[in-house]
Amino acid sequence: METTNNLLIIFLLLVSNSFVTFSVTNKHPLANIAIHKAVIDIQESSSITAYPIDFDDKRDDILWINVEVESADPSEDDWVGVFSPAKFNGSDCYRESDLDMMNAPHICTAPIKYKFVSYPTPDYAPDYVKRRHGVLQFEIINQRADFSFALFTGGVYSPKLISVSSPLSFKTPKAPLYPHLAQGKSWDQMAVTWTSGYSIDEAIPFVEYRSAGRGRNLSHAGTVTFSRSKLCGEPAVTFGWRDPGFIHTSFLNKLWPNTMYDYRMGHRLVNKSIVWSKRYRFKSSPNPGHDSLQRVIIFGDMGKGERDGSYDMYAYQPGSLMTTDRLENDLKNYDIVFHIGNLARARGYLSQWDQFTAQIQPIASTKPYMTASGSDEQDYFNSRSTYRISDSGGECGVPAETMFYVPAKHRAKSWYSTDYGMFHFCIADSNLDLSEGSEQYAWIEKCFASVDKQKQPWLIFAANHVPGHFIDGKDVLRGRYLDEPMLKLWHKYNVDIAFYGGDHNYERSCAVYENQCVSMERDNYWGSKTGTIHVIVGGAGSQVYNNIGLDRDWLVYEDLIDFGFGKLTAFNHSLLLFEYIKSRDGLVYDSFTISRDY
Repeated sequence: METTNNLLIIFLLLVSNSFVTFSVTNKHPLANIAIHKAVIDIQESSSITAYPIDFDDKRDDILWINVEVESADPSEDDWVGVFSPAKFNGSDCYRESDLDMMNAPHICTAPIKYKFVSYPTPDYAPDYVKRRHGVLQFEIINQRADFSFALFTGGVYSPKLISVSSPLSFKTPKAPLYPHLAQGKSWDQMAVTWTSGYSIDEAIPFVEYRSAGRGRNLSHAGTVTFSRSKLCGEPAVTFGWRDPGFIHTSFLNKLWPNTMYDYRMGHRLVNKSIVWSKRYRFKSSPNPGHDSLQRVIIFGDMGKGERDGSYDMYAYQPGSLMTTDRLENDLKNYDIVFHIGNLARARGYLSQWDQFTAQIQPIASTKPYMTASGSDEQDYFNSRSTYRISDSGGECGVPAETMFYVPAKHRAKSWYSTDYGMFHFCIADSNLDLSEGSEQYAWIEKCFASVDKQKQPWLIFAANHVPGHFIDGKDVLRGRYLDEPMLKLWHKYNVDIAFYGGDHNYERSCAVYENQCVSMERDNYWGSKTGTIHVIVGGAGSQVYNNIGLDRDWLVYEDLIDFGFGKLTAFNHSLLLFEYIKSRDGLVYDSFTISRDY
């Protein structure tokens, strides 16, 4: 494991110096594989063997695997794919869709991840026939099914399957895993959501929780899942499909404020035995308006990464792990997280949602992890989204809405408000209609109007897109062309800060009022009417690019090359600090304060 970690550090240092070289694409790296063209030609002269090395140092749901490859005719474009379930070559991927069964391929499931054999093993190439032995390492997580490793030749565009390993499996593949917390519909309620392989017919799910000095409490959980037919397009309904298992949510009610609780998930089987998860801990929310130190992390567009150097990570999201690790190492210094859209960035490859929830588990199992809907969750042709683009890969909101609870009245209309002490958050769904007169616009005004500024002085708006960013799927409005009706609302209700994702960078405006900077002040804002500061925090992990999302006349600070996230600290009812922190070193590169006295 030490060697693996050292290699990972070197790898991350290499890619961290190449941020701007990655091209922007709407495809997931798995889409590069033409799996529907794969030919099965098992060759006795080739072999692939997989065996476990060790569990992750901290977790028993993550396992490192050694994969040894032998080929009599090696090629530099040979690659190894990780598949789960282990039997992946059935031609049934169209069973629940309307596509033509007669033309179904032999292999209809994309791998979870893949590597080229010659990348970690440079001698595995035609010029080194005597050295046709390659060794790779993969990290796998418990995903409710067994695994196999497959050797392909012919590259990713004309793949030929020549060898498959024996299956491997975790000891308890159905175990309750990957819990993530969320604020409930009241400040004293916490939602716990997790995934397992147990249907409601097999076991009754629940959460056991308690605080120090108090008795044990039990809370039953609801169970949901979804089928391929609930999704809306390719690749989600074809090669990207993977059974999501069962998603359970339990609500822990009437929590004492600012109190530490420990909890664990359980499944009571038919034979009355109980399958338990590990224990986790969280701190309950303060009363609305409570005067104490309160710290909020906010970012968008993080996605997921791969610690084993799989092609998915190398070509796509090196910053995702940097941000995740930074937040995991800094858990004691913040209280709640807002991930404002573009969560797993699975783009129709359902296996990636498990990968994402496993990645954020150290954070989301101990801090409320609040989400907003982004283009990668919802957008697809003829979906309910106002954007006519294919970013969701045919998911159309179903996995995100099933796996992540938010305190919205209707999950398909996922705008919501939530309180955390002196903060009042209004979280919009910018994939849906925000125009004046719309249902969501009326709700936003109600959310702004409901706050008592003397009790909760810090009013925050957040959405995945800058309102007015897209019109009919075209990127035509930016910066000073923010929707005028929305500007009127921000001005009328004195919204302190508006946060957005969408653009994969960091940008911060002056305090804007009536489309102009209120003053030349850049770092310390004071007074009862200071205008709204607009902040883009979409550089948490996806490819950083230099799109300009704010009007140049407004701009105070920007970072178009590095990954990072925002942090809000409310010291009291009169002083708020915002900091922009880079993921690579944890240092503050931009900050400002707001001082107000209501």
